[in-house]
Amino acid sequence: MFENRLQKVFRHKNKQAKRLMVFCYRVYDHDLPEFPFAIELYNDKVYVAEYRRKHNMTESEHEEWLQQSLDVISNVLKIPAENIFSRERKKQSHRNKEQYEKQNNTQAFFKVEENGLKFLVNLTDYLDTGLFLDHRITRQMVQAASSNKRVLNLFCYTASFSVYAAFGNAASVTSVDLSKTYLDWAKDNFIINGLKPGNKYSFIHADILQYLKTLQPGSFDLIVLDPPTFSNSKRMKDFFDVQKDHVDIINDALQALSDNGILFFSTNYTKFILDEKNINAASFRNITKATTPFDFEGNLKRYCYQLFK
Repeated sequence: MFENRLQKVFRHKNKQAKRLMVFCYRVYDHDLPEFPFAIELYNDKVYVAEYRRKHNMTESEHEEWLQQSLDVISNVLKIPAENIFSRERKKQSHRNKEQYEKQNNTQAFFKVEENGLKFLVNLTDYLDTGLFLDHRITRQMVQAASSNKRVLNLFCYTASFSVYAAFGNAASVTSVDLSKTYLDWAKDNFIINGLKPGNKYSFIHADILQYLKTLQPGSFDLIVLDPPTFSNSKRMKDFFDVQKDHVDIINDALQALSDNGILFFSTNYTKFILDEKNINAASFRNITKATTPFDFEGNLKRYCYQLFK
């Protein structure tokens, strides 16, 4: 059953990927309840995340089931077993210290390409790989809008949006995150693309909620804001809940924009409702559908908006 389903979706998505010259994409995402995997291709390597769920298997039975599943993945995708990386993924209710800490000690970084740009991904050591594939189109939109703009990337993670902005001929790019681990990773992503961190490309270690309060009006022309759903990190001064707090953080970001500035806002909270009445934007567009890549159609778990000051 799993093999038949995987063959079907891979045949379809592989054709689209080749046509679009996409080398990193999601092949399968929990299509069958009995096989709760997210399977992603990164060039010639495969990342398999097994979502934690209740099952009636013993530990040895589960290990055998998992190995058989990995064998199917290897056969269908024509990827050798040594190039398949798997891990169990817990359901994360908030961003905590585990997100920033290594889960293993292998330091398995690989260089991948997306739209001619290079990024480092890690398929073993952290909760996420370093490149959110569902924002592939959003990154291109940011690149297209960045020419001669002062760009601010908040909750920048490994700064893939920042790299796109830099190649969109941005006047400057500022990347801010609470994690020094991710900021170092972000700098490496700039370096492998021939971009030298410095005055034009700056990286700031800060609590974003507090950082926004320090910005003068009109400091930036384009802002990317992709906050966590929840955060009670000890590194942050305040607890953050995207549904409860999105109006404040969006309005603070809009305040920092120049006239006619653009804000890209996204969230992975599946029950999110944008409080349109209390947001101080001149206008906004829901660009969720427009930024949904082919490999996430029908199974996208995020919202994306473009707001104009």
